[in-house]
Amino acid sequence: MKVPKTSANAEPTATDRGKTARPVAGAIAPQHPGEPHDAHDAHDSRARSIALAASLALIAFSLRTPITSVGPILLEAVRATNLSRAGASVLTTLPSLCFGLFGPLAPLLARRLGSERALLALLLLLTLGTALRVFPVWEALYLGQIVACFAIGLMNVLLPGVVKRDFPDHVPLMTGVYSAAMCVGAAAAAAGTVPAAHAIEYLLGSASGNSWAWALALWALPVALATLVWGVRLPKKSIHAGRHAQVVRGLWRDPLAWKVTLFMGSQSSLAYIVFGWLPTVLRTRGMSAVDAGFMLSLSVVTQAASSLLLPFLLARLRDQRAVNVGALLSTGVGLMGCFFAPASTMWIWALLLGAAQGASFTLALTVIGLRSYDSHVAAQLSSMAQGIGYLIASCGPFIAGSLLHATGSLSSLAALCAGICVVSAWFGYAAGRREHVNAHLESAH
Repeated sequence: MKVPKTSANAEPTATDRGKTARPVAGAIAPQHPGEPHDAHDAHDSRARSIALAASLALIAFSLRTPITSVGPILLEAVRATNLSRAGASVLTTLPSLCFGLFGPLAPLLARRLGSERALLALLLLLTLGTALRVFPVWEALYLGQIVACFAIGLMNVLLPGVVKRDFPDHVPLMTGVYSAAMCVGAAAAAAGTVPAAHAIEYLLGSASGNSWAWALALWALPVALATLVWGVRLPKKSIHAGRHAQVVRGLWRDPLAWKVTLFMGSQSSLAYIVFGWLPTVLRTRGMSAVDAGFMLSLSVVTQAASSLLLPFLLARLRDQRAVNVGALLSTGVGLMGCFFAPASTMWIWALLLGAAQGASFTLALTVIGLRSYDSHVAAQLSSMAQGIGYLIASCGPFIAGSLLHATGSLSSLAALCAGICVVSAWFGYAAGRREHVNAHLESAH
């Protein structure tokens, strides 16, 4: 049975949303005609919405900590585990590869368990994967990273659908909140792992050679807290799991869905190039390792502020075309400043780069919800955009490193980044039009 969708050129109405949205535990229940809606009900609903938003932000905080905690302590891990240079390179590319390979499995898991229990199961898996890195051997490091990134890849896909379903009138705002939480978590792990290792080294004394492993495993604590909070909020029976699931058809044949996907992939490739190679670029230009790391941290922290402020700008715009293009062109300007501007002005370019990349990532997630007419379509579009997108993104740092190694020139890497910015801006313009993907729902037994 096909489920009709709204007009392709308008955002869904409140009535349309009411037909498809199903709240999770603690979310606002839809109002029916004639249902009383007094001040007490409104206050209670607002409190539940705030609690749900806080729970999602707590989950999002831990979605990048296992990734950004590795880089600052990679040299110590390599020395302790006798990991080869190639093995270290593979370790740094595991996140985007896992996101792309495993993300498409998220809708299948959600249909079987329901979105709420799927998130709980993945949080437990993320806690386990992060904690596994406490063992100071390369096998545990690899296994822990794969398990953690498997869980993160699926949660990346599930969250936009949950936001679309439970906050249909506030998609940009909620996307900005959990994007900012991700950035804060990423910055905290990047800045805090080495000091944590030093503190653990002081406490452990003779076992100080393993302090790097304890510091990596330490990031299982916020995941465990998020797991506890989310588990307490679960209903007795999942409201999504059931025999009559909704299956989305036609999405992979829709040009708009591919534009959203390529926008996600191209802007993400720039992010992973920055994570993997910006400190090397700055050190090649004569900056110290400490200062280069600080510039990357400054850029990541700025992404959080940008993610939070962006929804207020989006609320004033009819569509996202102009702001998508502006974010990618600003990313290009920030990168060129990092490549060629005087070292004394580097903090300016790091701030610009962080603001632009925080905006572009939040926009790429936001258009997934805005281009979907209900939460089922949003979940499938998220699976497509992030599955294919992160596979594309995984090529970015690999090509950048190969190009830099082959030419020995920062100019070649700068040209690559500029080209990606232009291509991503074009896809961002195309994905920012005020319309919906051409897909339909069918009942599956």
